Amino acid sequence: MVFNVLTIFPDMFEGILRNSILKRAIEKELIKVNLVNIRDYSKDKHKKTDDYPYGGGYGMVMMVQPIYDAINAVKSFKNTPVFYMGPKGKKFDQKKAIELSKYDEIIILCGHYEGIDERVYSLIDEEISMGDFILTGGEIAAMAVIDSVSRLIHGVLPQDESFIDESFYCGLLEYPQYTRPEIFNGMEVPKVLLSGNHAEITKWRRQKSLETTLKLRPDLLDRKYLSEQDIEYLKKLGYSDI
Repeated sequence: MVFNVLTIFPDMFEGILRNSILKRAIEKELIKVNLVNIRDYSKDKHKKTDDYPYGGGYGMVMMVQPIYDAINAVKSFKNTPVFYMGPKGKKFDQKKAIELSKYDEIIILCGHYEGIDERVYSLIDEEISMGDFILTGGEIAAMAVIDSVSRLIHGVLPQDESFIDESFYCGLLEYPQYTRPEIFNGMEVPKVLLSGNHAEITKWRRQKSLETTLKLRPDLLDRKYLSEQDIEYLKKLGYSDI
């Protein structure tokens, strides 16, 4: 999968792309991250990409021309979807990550300052937000999208089951995890995890996922993700809104 990232700060991505899972995925050619410097498309002799807003007001606005030309250059006659990391978009979640992972190639536009010239939206397919908080720019949000989507691409993780068990993939928060030592400061690993009984371990993990989700994020509990056994267990826990 190809991620084309349009940004005025490409160096911000160097750390995440040179480490851990993404580094290995790039080396295996499972993903490609094409960093496009929007400044390279500026027609200003000083390579400016921002200017004062018409009508006055605080801050600067990213200019239409450099972004417009950068997007068109990357598209190069391909119908590559453009996603803008901005505050007015729908919140990014695991469902959206799965949706994006189905593409062979996408363009991610990183906003900055007070945003982009409204005319850029004529080339944008969808705006995506990380949540109701303020970031310096879209680069941090773009990194999160790349990392999240890459994990869903076959071969990036050692086993596909690695992401299937993670929080949010199946609509629930992940179950508790333990590793050595078996006992630490009097706190023991649950006996079922040491039993070798995989059926019981699977059952325990599912129930713990349900308990954790009910306690921390009951808004995630959706009947379409739940089995009849799940519903019965939630009722035993005192949850009836299902």
